[in-house]
Amino acid sequence: MYQVVPGGAGGTLTNATPIKQKLKRDARPLVVASVLGLVLVIAAVTAWCYYIGSLRKAELLKTELLDLNKDGYIIRNQAGAIVFRMSFRSGTLDLDSCSKEGEILSCGRTSDRKLKFFIQTVFDNTVQCYRVRWEELVPSLPVEHAMTYNVSHWYGGAETAIQHWPISISGQQAPKPFVTSDIYSNRNGFGGILERYWLSSNATAIKINDSVPFHLGWNDTEKTMYFQARYHDTPYKPNPGEAPCAELSYRVCVGLDVTSIHKYMVRRYFNKPNKVPSKAMFRHPIWSTWALHKTDIDQEKLLKFAANIRKHGFNCSHLEIDDRYTNRYGEFDFDLVKFPNATAMFQKLKTDGFLVSLWTHPFVNYDSENFHTCVERGLFVREPTGHLPALVSWWNGIGGILDFTNPEARDWFASHLRALRSKYGVSSFKLDAGETNYLPWQFSTKTPLRDPSTFTRRYTEMAIPYNERAELRSGYQSQNISCFFRPIDRDSVWGYELGLKSLIPTVLTISILGYQFILPDMIGGNAYLNRTDGERTLPDRELYIRWLELSAFMPSMQFSIPPWEYDNEVVEIARKYTAIHESIVAPRVLELAGEVLDTGDPIIRPLWWIATGDETAYKIDSQFLIGDDLMVAPVLEPGKQERDIYLPAGHWRSYKGERFDIKEPLHLTDYPVDLDEIAYFVWV
Repeated sequence: MYQVVPGGAGGTLTNATPIKQKLKRDARPLVVASVLGLVLVIAAVTAWCYYIGSLRKAELLKTELLDLNKDGYIIRNQAGAIVFRMSFRSGTLDLDSCSKEGEILSCGRTSDRKLKFFIQTVFDNTVQCYRVRWEELVPSLPVEHAMTYNVSHWYGGAETAIQHWPISISGQQAPKPFVTSDIYSNRNGFGGILERYWLSSNATAIKINDSVPFHLGWNDTEKTMYFQARYHDTPYKPNPGEAPCAELSYRVCVGLDVTSIHKYMVRRYFNKPNKVPSKAMFRHPIWSTWALHKTDIDQEKLLKFAANIRKHGFNCSHLEIDDRYTNRYGEFDFDLVKFPNATAMFQKLKTDGFLVSLWTHPFVNYDSENFHTCVERGLFVREPTGHLPALVSWWNGIGGILDFTNPEARDWFASHLRALRSKYGVSSFKLDAGETNYLPWQFSTKTPLRDPSTFTRRYTEMAIPYNERAELRSGYQSQNISCFFRPIDRDSVWGYELGLKSLIPTVLTISILGYQFILPDMIGGNAYLNRTDGERTLPDRELYIRWLELSAFMPSMQFSIPPWEYDNEVVEIARKYTAIHESIVAPRVLELAGEVLDTGDPIIRPLWWIATGDETAYKIDSQFLIGDDLMVAPVLEPGKQERDIYLPAGHWRSYKGERFDIKEPLHLTDYPVDLDEIAYFVWV
C-alpha cells in the first residue's frame, strides 16, 4: 500500500519508486530542523536554568543593603543611594565558593587560593552595620581593600601636621603603618593622637578592628584610601606562636545622618573618661615656662615669671616647669646649679598661691646616672633578640626608652614621680612624647606588642594617678585616662601646617576621635626660631591676639609667652578674654564635660552637628560650636578685621546683641570683627 505524501504545488504523487526516493531526499531538512529545534529547546532550558541560578546567586550575594561582587562591594542607604564603595585589591573572590547562612555571607576561595571571608549584617534600630573580615591562609600575603572617598566628606583618623577639616588628601602614598608619631619632627607621619576610625558626611562610619596589623595609604587621582593588613616590612607582629597570616577586619555602619551615626559609634566602640579633670583647669589658664624660656629656665626666672602673673592680675590653674630643670635627661631631681634651693622655691610658690607641675618624658640618656641602673634591671625597650637594650634618638639626645609593658619599669618611673610629689608638693606632670616613632623599627618588650601603638597606650596610663591636672600629647585608645590631651607643638605662623589655621581642624579631629578634654597648646605658638612670624623671636603681635581670642573659647587656655612681653593693650585684651573664658565658656564646657562621661559626645563640635543635611556646614573649618548653643567664628587671616560667617538655621544672638531668626542658613559677608574681638553667637 502506498503512502500519500505532500507533493509540489498542492498535487499528489502515486508512483512508488519515485516517491520513496523523493521522500528520502526531502526528509533531510526536516530531520535537521528537528535536531536544531531540539538543540534550541535544550539551550533555552539551559539558559533558563542559568538565569534562575544567576538570580539565586545574585540574591545570595546581597545582604540587606549590601551588594557583593567578585571585586568588592557597595552599600546603599535606606533611600537606595550608594553611600560606601570598597574594592578588593588583594584578590578576586570566587563567587561559586560563596554561601549564605542567616545574616552571614561567606566565601572560601579567591580565583587562585583558599581564604576565609565573610560579611555579617547587624541591624540595630536605625543603624545598619556590616562586619567584614578577609583572612589569608598563606603566611606573609597582605590583604588590601580600597575605599572610594569622593562621594562624601570624611573626618577622623589622626592628628596630622597639615590639618584640614574635612580630610584633604593629596598625592599618592603606599600603605604604611598606622601608628602614633611625632609629627613635629616627622611631618609626613600620622600624629600622636590617633584612632582607627573614620566618619563621612553621608552617615557612614568605619572602624578597623584592634587585631589588624593596619596600614593606611591613599591615591588622590583614584580618590581612594587603601586599608591594608600585613606582617612583612612592618613593626606589627603576630601573637607568639602564630603564623604571620594577615587579617583585615572592620565594621562599616550606616545611619540616618552624620551626627547620629557618630553618636552610635562612640557609645559602642570608644573608651570614655571616667572622671572630669580639675575644674580649675577649665576656668583658669595654665602658665608654662617653655615658649618663653625654652631650656634656659632656672629658679630666678621661674619666680619672676610667677610674680609677673600676679602683678598683671591674672589667675593661674597651675604653673608648669618645662624642659631642662634637671641636670641630665633621665634624672628627676632639680639641677642644683639652676635651682640652688628648690625646696624654698616650691614653698614660696605655694605661699603665693601657685600649684606646680613638672615636664617629664620616657627617655633616659646614656650620660644620665640612671642609665646604668635601667640597663642592669632590664627596664628599657630592647632590640629584636631581647638581649640588649635599644638605643634611640630623640630631640634631646640618645638614650634608652623605658618599657612601659614591664611592670618593674612602670614602678621605677612611677616611684620617681611620687618622690617629686612627696618632696616638693608637685601637683601633676606634663608627660611628653610617647609616640611609637621613638621606638626602633624592630624591637622587643617585656610583654609582646602586636600593635606598636599599644606602647602609647601603656605610657599614657602613667598619667592616671595625676589626671586631675596631668597633660598628655599622645593617645591611642586612651580616652579613659581622663586627663587633658594636647595637640603637638604649634609653630607661631598663620597657616594650616601647625599654625593658627590648623587649630580648629585639629581640635575637631581629636574630638571626633573621643578626646574631649583638650588643651590647645600655647597661645601664639612655641616661637621656635625660623618657624615664627614676628620679631625678637616673639610671635607676630596680631597673630598672638587672634590666637588668644580663639583659645579663650577652647576647653582650656595655656600661656607661655606672656601678654606683657608686648604692650599694655595686649595685656588688657588678655584680661578681657581670660574673663570671658571664665564667665561664659568654662560654665558651658564644664556642663558638657560631665555629659562626656556618659555619652562621649564632643565638647567642641563641627557646625554639621546641628545642621546634618547642610552641604556647606560639612566643609566649614574656621567656625565651631561649644555644645549646641554657642557658635564661634574667629578671625584667622592676617590684616583682617572682618570675615564671612555662616549661620545655620535657627535663632541666634550675636555678641553685639544682634538677633537672627532664620529658617534657612545665612551667609554674613564681611562681618566686622575688630582686632580685640572674636565673633560668637548664642542660641536664643
